[in-house]
Amino acid sequence: MKLAKTIALLGTLLMGAVILYAFVVGDFSAEGARLLSMPWGVVSLVDLYVGFVLFSIWIVFRENSLWRSVVWVVLMMTLGFFAGSLYTFLALQQSGGDWRKFWLGKRWSSLGG
Repeated sequence: MKLAKTIALLGTLLMGAVILYAFVVGDFSAEGARLLSMPWGVVSLVDLYVGFVLFSIWIVFRENSLWRSVVWVVLMMTLGFFAGSLYTFLALQQSGGDWRKFWLGKRWSSLGG
């Protein structure tokens, strides 16, 4: 579990740095339009958002609050795997070293945890 925490924390830091870099140096509107004008750019975005949706399903499954789920899903859809890495890191911290609790969240106690 320590390796998973390290990877999640590194993912959070790396994504945070890259997002900050893109906001400072990039031009979101112009570069987004260019990306959407290319077939493989569209494929990449669809692939990315399918992953976001699948990850968000896991978040909703393991959370015990609708509002927390909504906030995390919105963060996931806007900040991508910066939010996903942060959520994973926090879930790992809260699991106390128990993989079932990590994956199941609120459902862990109802399944004999």
